[in-house]
Amino acid sequence: MSAKSILSAVLRPAARLSRALDPARRLWAHASFAARVKEPVPSNAVILGAPEVHGTGRVRCGAELYLYRELYLETRGEGSISIGDRVVLSRGVHLVAFYGIHIGDGAMIGEYSSLRDANHNFGDEASVRDSGHSGAAIVVGRNAWIGRGVTVLPGVTIGEGAVIGANAVVTRDVPAGAVVAGVPAKPLARGMS
Repeated sequence: MSAKSILSAVLRPAARLSRALDPARRLWAHASFAARVKEPVPSNAVILGAPEVHGTGRVRCGAELYLYRELYLETRGEGSISIGDRVVLSRGVHLVAFYGIHIGDGAMIGEYSSLRDANHNFGDEASVRDSGHSGAAIVVGRNAWIGRGVTVLPGVTIGEGAVIGANAVVTRDVPAGAVVAGVPAKPLARGMS
C-alpha cells in the first residue's frame, strides 16, 4: 500500500466529518452575524463565515445573499450599509460607511475589494487620527460586477450592469453598462480582450 493511499484512508473520515459539520458552521455564522446587526438577516442568506462587524451595526441585508468568509463591515455615525437581494460578497471584502453604501440587487463584489465612503481630513490636528472624516455615499447599481481587489472611493456611483476590472481604483462615477479598469479606472474600448 502506498503512502498516498494510507494518508487518503486516514483522512477520509475527517473529510466526511467536516462536510457533515458544514450546515452547523453556516447556522452559527448566520446567527452570529444576525446578532451583530440592527436589521433582521433573511433566513435564506448563505453565510459561510460570520462577518466582522464594527461600529453601529446599521447593516440591512436583502434575500438570497451569498456572503463568503472574512468580510469586514463597519458603520459609523449616521452611516449605513444596504445590501440588495441576491448580492455576492466574496472573501475579504471591506465595506466601511460613515455616510452610506448601497449595493443593488444582483451585484457581485470580488475578493478583497474595498468600498470606503470617507477619507480622513488633513488639517491642524495633532494627528490624522483626530482630524475627522469627509466623504459621500457610494452606490453600486443592480447587477454590477466589481472584480477582485478593486477600491471604490467616496461619492462614486457605479451604474447598473457596469463591470469594474480587477485591481482598479474607481475615483469617478461609472455609467450603466460601462466596462472600466486601471488606476484610476477608465473605460475600456469595446471588443478588447
